[in-house]
Amino acid sequence: MSDSTGESDQILGAARQSLVTQQEGGTHRPGTSIGKGSAGAKRKNWLNRAKYFAGAVLTILVSAGVAGVVLEGIGFTGVMMVALAVMAAAFVFSNYPKIKTPKRAELKLGNPQQMVARTELWLEAQRPHLPGPAAAILDRLGTQLDALGVQLQTMDENHSAMSEVRELVGEYIPETIDNYRKIPAHLRGEEHAGGTADDRLTTSLTKLSGEVDRVTRRLAEGALDDLAVKSRYLDYRYGGDELLADLQNEGSGVPLPDFDAAREPQKQGR
Repeated sequence: MSDSTGESDQILGAARQSLVTQQEGGTHRPGTSIGKGSAGAKRKNWLNRAKYFAGAVLTILVSAGVAGVVLEGIGFTGVMMVALAVMAAAFVFSNYPKIKTPKRAELKLGNPQQMVARTELWLEAQRPHLPGPAAAILDRLGTQLDALGVQLQTMDENHSAMSEVRELVGEYIPETIDNYRKIPAHLRGEEHAGGTADDRLTTSLTKLSGEVDRVTRRLAEGALDDLAVKSRYLDYRYGGDELLADLQNEGSGVPLPDFDAAREPQKQGR
């Protein structure tokens, strides 16, 4: 009977490694989008591929039809060539054109939607090179960038907050990741000045994530205040008898007329 001790050690080692991986944030699939901005850019790329493929197939079929008329049929060989041409077009346009990863200098350019989409695409390209906890923070950043992009859509380009956001999203976040990636991989887990590069990256990204959330909340305060004022106005105008009863019970300071007393003189006059 063969000795299975070595296999058991390998199984236990793999189990321990799997547990560590899950504790650090799990295994990340490179194809998943971290936000709606990057997902939309990928979807647009796939639609372009589909259009190119449809155009190629139409061209192939038209060419085959013209050849059939001129040659009075293309025969079995011609049909096979058409099939191979369609298969080749399917292969080419299922892989090309590839979506381009933006350069760092391009991240803070364009309108808010473009800025968010570019940053999310760039972060997705960096995710496979980061430790598990840091990669998990990128997923959260994607959702936060989507929310921030919504707030920026109605903001004037010259607003003071716009430059702050472009600096935060287009400079601080990518610069933090770039600085980490400049460190050789075998040194990232070593202690240096009280911590490892992996730990410092995770801490820095956590702070940046909190800052993105803070900016988004600050920009949303105006809309929340407007909604509260509008809601209160609608309550006063359309609240009906229930609101009047509440005002009477609360003692709003504005006395309501006694309608029964007003009717008494009218009854006596009759």
